[in-house]
Amino acid sequence: MSQHYPLLSLINSPEDLRLLSKSQLPQLCQELREYLLNSVSQSSGHLASGLGTVELTVALHYVFKTPFDQLIWDVGHQAYPHKILTGRRDQMSTIRQKNGIHPFPWREESEFDVLSVGHSSTSISAGLGIAIAAQKENADRKTVCVIGDGAITAGMAFEAMNHAGSLHTDMLVILNDNEMSISENVGALNNHLARLLTGSFYSSIREGGKKILSGVPPIKEFMKKTEEHVKGFVSSVGTLFEQLGFNYIGPIDGHNIEELISTLKNMRNLKGPQFLHIVTKKGKGYAPAEKDPIGFHGVPKFDPASGELPKSNANPTYSQIFGDWLCEIATQDPKLIGITPAMREGSGMVKFSQQYPQQYFDVAIAEQHAVTFAAGLAIGGYKPVVAIYSTFLQRAYDQLIHDVAIQNLPVLFAIDRAGVVGADGQTHQGAFDISFMRCIPNMVIMTPSDENECRQMLYTGYQLNQPAAVRYPRGNAIGVELTPLQTLQVGKSRLIQQGENIAILNFGTLLPSAKDVAQKLNATLVDMRFVKPIDEQMVLQLSQTHSLLVSLEENAIQGGAGGAIAEVLNQHQAKVKLLQLGLPDFFIPQGTQQEILADLQLDAQGIEQQIQHFLKKEKKI
Repeated sequence: MSQHYPLLSLINSPEDLRLLSKSQLPQLCQELREYLLNSVSQSSGHLASGLGTVELTVALHYVFKTPFDQLIWDVGHQAYPHKILTGRRDQMSTIRQKNGIHPFPWREESEFDVLSVGHSSTSISAGLGIAIAAQKENADRKTVCVIGDGAITAGMAFEAMNHAGSLHTDMLVILNDNEMSISENVGALNNHLARLLTGSFYSSIREGGKKILSGVPPIKEFMKKTEEHVKGFVSSVGTLFEQLGFNYIGPIDGHNIEELISTLKNMRNLKGPQFLHIVTKKGKGYAPAEKDPIGFHGVPKFDPASGELPKSNANPTYSQIFGDWLCEIATQDPKLIGITPAMREGSGMVKFSQQYPQQYFDVAIAEQHAVTFAAGLAIGGYKPVVAIYSTFLQRAYDQLIHDVAIQNLPVLFAIDRAGVVGADGQTHQGAFDISFMRCIPNMVIMTPSDENECRQMLYTGYQLNQPAAVRYPRGNAIGVELTPLQTLQVGKSRLIQQGENIAILNFGTLLPSAKDVAQKLNATLVDMRFVKPIDEQMVLQLSQTHSLLVSLEENAIQGGAGGAIAEVLNQHQAKVKLLQLGLPDFFIPQGTQQEILADLQLDAQGIEQQIQHFLKKEKKI
């Protein structure tokens, strides 16, 4: 370690970092970038974002007295260098793995992780609360929030800044402007940030900024004395943040460690809300990631020397199945509109965005807007399809109810990453969507068991004149043949196998495991297909011919599909036992999908064991 990383090997905490001279920091940054690349290429994980925040991370821990001064990272995929410098360097090989360190800042893991975070745009709101708490305790504790320009497109960031500006609380917000979130950033604000850097005044203003910032007068005073048209051209974004009550400084080079340190030192002692705009390059220092920051955002294990990511020859992912279905419908229906909140790649919409650009909208990280925007399109006579991750739909719950369901508008929700997601841990497991949608009137909820079912359900939901959702998991489909599209009978299940005594009612892609168990136990197996409306007739029929019904789903048991079965049985006072199998009542940590399902006894062996255990317990009673 010390041979390859002579400086980094000495850093076990930011206190060690602060013992270095300023002249040693460029070398430390180089070592940190190299260590990050070698580490992530062996463990898998988020890469390009961290490569872009190396100098910023070093500068922040060098200037501020962390953890006394509190550093808050937005999203969390940009915080790998932060983890390396805060005592977790030697554990980086375990990141995103079962019992390993968390992929995002995590409060239980380190005192340096002030806010547990996996979703975007939370830093300024939380930071303001933390800053006010520090102000009340009168401890001269500094609060710093680092937010990416992708995350700043979310309304919550502006709500927080609007509030912070009115309170005049001491806090520093740093905008890490790299023109990227995961996909390219979109929207007027981000377009302006990009244009700003190409202006002929940019380099001269930046050089002037260096001199100004090293002196006494804050840049605000300098800007007031500068000709108005120069300010209008170069820093109208700054004017926007100043209108919100912040003292805006920037943009400055986020890869110049000396400039960052002198700027942060000056800003550390300024009173009131401060806003520093830095410009970085996602993937900085590793040419393949600089060239393809989207591809290198989250990477599997790979060889950094070759610069090539391994290609999967396995079955298509459910996201790809969705993307292909979208293109297929678009060839027939110009009324189709595909919408994503900044997840074009993750949701399988790249091909659709290229082939049907007039029917495609990326609304940036703005899930609430995505849903109500879809409602408006539906009112206008179009057929919107919102492609959204299960955990991201949580962020637009009121819009789902208030703007879509109450008005009974034909919006189709293609819910990706439903169920166990795996390595991203608690913040990304899609555990709750059945529960939070099932109680909403007018919603139709479908749970495909394979990729062909997924296509047919998307088509069925698209044809309905009401809100509908199809939930499907992360990862590869199982390789079944795809048949021509046709609408399914709404609320109708399908019998897979007839057995005796025990009936397994399956919801979703655990069906192959359910088949193994059903064959072993000579149980009846039904693929329920629809959570809402539930197939009451099938449930009641099974309750009369079997002694035990087993519901199986990759969703929280509380309020889940099994609850729908229980409600039918209770309503009809059916005399049959019910065992509800699904995700337990705790936030599920990271691991592979297979490891997690095995731990939760939702693989074939675990499902059988849970049923046998239940039967033994019943016999004793």
